[in-house]
Amino acid sequence: MIELNVASSFIDWEELTGQSQFIVDLVSIPIFSAIAGLITNWTGVLMLFAPVHFTGFHMRGLKTLFPLLPRKVQILPIFAPDGILGFQGFIPCRAEKMASLIVDKSIFRIGGIADFYQELEPDVLAEQLATAARPNIRQLATDVLEKEHSVLWQLLPQPARNAVLATIDDRLPTISRKAFAKIGEHIDDLLNVKLMTVNYLRSNPGILCDIFKGFGGPELRFMVRIGALGFVFGFPLALYLTFVREYHPPVLSAIPNWIMVLGGAALIGVIVNILAIKVVFEPGDPEPRYKYLWKQGLLPKRQHEAAAQFAHMLSTEVLTVANFSRELLFGTCGDKTASFIGEVVSDEVTGILTPVVSTLAHTLGLVDLDSLQHRASMEFVNFAPEVFYSKEFNEEKAKKIEAFATDRFRALPPAEFGEMLYTAIEQDAWLLYVHGAVLGVVVGAVHLLLFGW
Repeated sequence: MIELNVASSFIDWEELTGQSQFIVDLVSIPIFSAIAGLITNWTGVLMLFAPVHFTGFHMRGLKTLFPLLPRKVQILPIFAPDGILGFQGFIPCRAEKMASLIVDKSIFRIGGIADFYQELEPDVLAEQLATAARPNIRQLATDVLEKEHSVLWQLLPQPARNAVLATIDDRLPTISRKAFAKIGEHIDDLLNVKLMTVNYLRSNPGILCDIFKGFGGPELRFMVRIGALGFVFGFPLALYLTFVREYHPPVLSAIPNWIMVLGGAALIGVIVNILAIKVVFEPGDPEPRYKYLWKQGLLPKRQHEAAAQFAHMLSTEVLTVANFSRELLFGTCGDKTASFIGEVVSDEVTGILTPVVSTLAHTLGLVDLDSLQHRASMEFVNFAPEVFYSKEFNEEKAKKIEAFATDRFRALPPAEFGEMLYTAIEQDAWLLYVHGAVLGVVVGAVHLLLFGW
């Protein structure tokens, strides 16, 4: 029969099991410590990524209280404007900062934007655009000329019009190549890859989470499993309690056992978190076992495989033709891009209309070449997305970027490679430790409730 013992616990485990208090502690404390470690690390990893969007509820009085809180508390991912209390994963909550770190710690380390632009093969991009535009180019050119220069176009005899349209059709690939070459010459001024990446990932925090989970998945799963080491750390706590109970040393006996259980559980929760992070990331380069029992961090050791995974995520989600072209054509420097394209078009227009027609046009005021340049460049910009946003085209170019990035990531020093994921965790590591301590106290309290003190 189970005997309830309110003074110590709900159940008399010594009578139930037929074992001494020492054996009960030696079995139960390590088990609960392992549970604390596993729950701590599992929820800690979960908190890095979920929920992607802030989830919470309105709390009365929080809006008034919030300005009075310390800055360190205000930046926690548990507050939203207008007195909303809830939670958002650490990484999506810091999406802008994390995206910036991805650029600084990874993309900028493997090459400049000009390197990525060349990997996209601008000549192939130009050819693709010319091929896609060819069925419509005659009608497009006719529309531009009729709208902007109707008088001149009407004055030209039909053979002359046909000659102009044929020349445009023939020179279309050349015009397209020259436009992309012009962009390539000024790519550093036209494309801010950091701003592009930050804006894109800030608007798509779920993709940011997928990037980190994609290339650090095995390490994140290990961080959960290593929580089971709490089992090992539970033995010293069980032995300590037995020592105090048997020998009553004056100094140690002054501290109630329940405080030691709660404190020990909190310490175990913190230790398994710290150990998980260290085993995954440190050291970058192999070290003797007398310095590190595991010799090398798990992520640096897995650099060859993880580099390919990280490159794949970047090439398919961030460094895509669609994102590059969107930033080039419609980003902060979109006007500059259009201007450079216009310069190319202007030179071609002069050649196509022939010096005689150009001179006549200027003399009689029948055509405004600057207007033609602007209109044609705008048509180029408006047509480009139809080609560069297509799924098939982006998948084809992603392979080039992936191969390039994979080689560069694999060539990085192991310590630098591991830093890419570490920076995402390190930002809020102290919160993970606090979280581990709190969960440790909760599990310790459950143990006290069940097994007494």
